Amino acid sequence: MTEHKLAVIVLAAGQGTRMKSAKPKVLHRLAGRELIGHVVAAARELNPDHVIAVVRHQRDEVVATLSELMPDILIVDQDDIPGTGRAVEVAVDSLPADFDGDVVVVSGDVPLLDSATLASLLAQHRAQSAAATVLSAILEDATGYGRVVRDADGGLDRIVEQKDATVDEIAITEINSGTYVFRVGPLREQLVRITTDNAQAEKYITDVVGLLRGVGAIVSAMPVSVGWMVAGVNDRVQLAVAARRMNELIVQKWQRAGVTIEDPTTTWIDADVTLNPDVEILPGTQLKGATLVQSGAIIGPDTTLVDCEVGENAVVKRTDATLSVIGAGASVGPFAYLRPNTNLGVGGKIGTFVETKNSTIGEGSKVPHLSYIGDTEVGEQSNIGAGTITANYDGVNKSRTVVGSHVRSGSHNVFVAPVRIADGAYTGAGSVIRKDVPAGSLGITVAPQRNISGWVETNRAGTAAAKAAEAANDDSDA
Repeated sequence: MTEHKLAVIVLAAGQGTRMKSAKPKVLHRLAGRELIGHVVAAARELNPDHVIAVVRHQRDEVVATLSELMPDILIVDQDDIPGTGRAVEVAVDSLPADFDGDVVVVSGDVPLLDSATLASLLAQHRAQSAAATVLSAILEDATGYGRVVRDADGGLDRIVEQKDATVDEIAITEINSGTYVFRVGPLREQLVRITTDNAQAEKYITDVVGLLRGVGAIVSAMPVSVGWMVAGVNDRVQLAVAARRMNELIVQKWQRAGVTIEDPTTTWIDADVTLNPDVEILPGTQLKGATLVQSGAIIGPDTTLVDCEVGENAVVKRTDATLSVIGAGASVGPFAYLRPNTNLGVGGKIGTFVETKNSTIGEGSKVPHLSYIGDTEVGEQSNIGAGTITANYDGVNKSRTVVGSHVRSGSHNVFVAPVRIADGAYTGAGSVIRKDVPAGSLGITVAPQRNISGWVETNRAGTAAAKAAEAANDDSDA
């Protein structure tokens, strides 16, 4: 062939009963993506002409996810005839009649298989002009896998499923990973010949390998360097093992890219996170979703960021933040809670035990501690006093609070929205601000303090407080 056409078939029709879940197996997540999301991402990097997903069980949920992951993916439904051979057959039937190229077959529950390994498999297949090439692996415990049976010269002879294997074949440690490359012409010819005459009464795609060998076609098997790369996920235990392995790979990738990660064992980073050189990640940190962290930022310890953007040299510690933007040189935490649509400006601060939501805090402005700032806009270089609450909800509607630039609010304020504190204004400690405060004004709500003499001795007679008050009064009378 002068031009190599390529199709990828993703097998996603299985029921996944061992997951014991209402959710389809291939939609369980690790590293921020569905299992099948990792498979589709690897397939996309091969630049195929066609990607086909074969679905059946809980097909609507699987199709909805696949359509988001890859809008141009072709969905094919497997019929009542069981087996991977039938799945590949209906997928191949959906290809254009004039398609003349190679077909890669992958499983939707094998998330650790990367595009580089698939590319190597494809390259070997083409270099050998093979009709079929199987990706295999050497495992200490091959239980449950089909065995790769080689001939006397070491070439691939056939693949035998464990339930159909002899005692000698079961002793083989080279297994079939369930990933293949076929030339589409020979594949089409042999798919119609496979039967369900086996222990599981299914059409096995592995039978195509033996049939091709029988007609003298070139077939081969390429072992992967490490067995875990082709491990499928069939239950929650295997899901956790795969998640840990995936996280190790992601952490090591960022370490090699110039990111300091103090404790890889307690640091979890999703596949779609982006970290720039000289970021420092401290123990107990989780970076999830599409989080982006710029150079020089320090994240952690004990911090979770979901879909956040952190600017250069910012410090975020012991913080939980979602869909938030933290500006360069800003400081967040400890024990801060940033809810969606928080935007902290350059050099700003969200401090200890502060909760924010749907708010913009301008450049250099600070909310140091013990405050709730919701549906609020704060200008530049303002300071919000300790214990300030923006009362943004009246039981029916949510309203906004606007705080200008260079504002100084007193401790223990309540801003009852909608309200505006204009530039350069001050508010007094303990004030409940219900009306707008003009620029440069001091907003206060003051009630005269009233002391009721003898109240403790009258109403709390016999208590330690009453005795102490009595003694103090006696001393002052002396």
